Amino acid sequence: MTGTDVKPSVTPGVRLGRVSFVWRPWLVLVTLLLAAATFLVFCLSINFGDFSIGLPRVIATIFGGGERVDRFVIMDLRMPRALAGLVVGFALGVSGAITQSIARNPLASPDILGITGGAGVVAVFLVTVSGGAAAAIAGTVGLSAAALAGGLGTGLLVYFLAWRRGIDGFRLILIGISVSAVTQALTNWLLVTADIRDVARAQAWLVGSLDGRSWDEVWTALWCTVVLLAVVAGAAFQFRPLHFGDEVAAGLGVRYSRVRAVMLLCAVLLAGVAVSAAGPVPFVALVAPQAGMRLARHPTPPLLVSGLVGALLLTGSDVLARTALPVGLPVGVVTAAIGGPFLVYLLVRANLKRAAG
Repeated sequence: MTGTDVKPSVTPGVRLGRVSFVWRPWLVLVTLLLAAATFLVFCLSINFGDFSIGLPRVIATIFGGGERVDRFVIMDLRMPRALAGLVVGFALGVSGAITQSIARNPLASPDILGITGGAGVVAVFLVTVSGGAAAAIAGTVGLSAAALAGGLGTGLLVYFLAWRRGIDGFRLILIGISVSAVTQALTNWLLVTADIRDVARAQAWLVGSLDGRSWDEVWTALWCTVVLLAVVAGAAFQFRPLHFGDEVAAGLGVRYSRVRAVMLLCAVLLAGVAVSAAGPVPFVALVAPQAGMRLARHPTPPLLVSGLVGALLLTGSDVLARTALPVGLPVGVVTAAIGGPFLVYLLVRANLKRAAG
């Protein structure tokens, strides 16, 4: 269903009172290992800088210890950037897992569906159009909130255009690609007609970067992500039968149209929150669910594992962006370098499977 050769296997069920679940030891092990790796890279991200701090001191400071100078450097200067990488990466990973599961297509991600493009158009418009209503909006709600609204509006537009007595994954992809092309054209037009100084600001935001994140931006993104993840967790039980088709889900008593709409709305909002906090970081939402699915040996993108892979990928890319070259790069450059070849791999693999079938 999602472009993988992983076959579902029979796994033992566990019942505790009225609660029953499937016990998957490998999935639990992969989740724990990814969580540990993500925490290690998170600490490495804090460690790197002009003032080097060893990992033991970083970990001690995170858990409330450390000297006064360490607490200032870590908690005030470096923690917002590192924590933003975790939050944005996790949100993009879960968002991509939901969209790929709904569309049953490994190419269905917020990048491909135009959600990040819609957020980018609104943000570039506010940056490049000076004076009048645009300046008033930017001053009132802020660039991040405007980008979130743009992503939400684009996601709803794609959903309503793709709706025809339900959501078909192939139609959703096609309409998303079309809307993405329109948003890209609008963004290019705004950049061409704008003042060169505004273009530089907009271009820096469009690449995707974690540089200069403040605690206010991080807390806003964190709480929005936590609320949305709580909704996703509440709907996840009814979301699983949708992988087997609408008829099976209806037979199990699942209101599949409502569940699909709620989950897709959460995916759009998670992507919007991520874009509002770090700009349209490319390919994380595409790569994380597919990598998580293969690591977990799961037939569909697992939400928690996809989020952890997204957080690990974005945080690790930020470390590479700051250390691989003498001059620091925006994190979006590194994720594009990773995600571009992965997208080609998915396309080639899909063509080979189609030719073999």
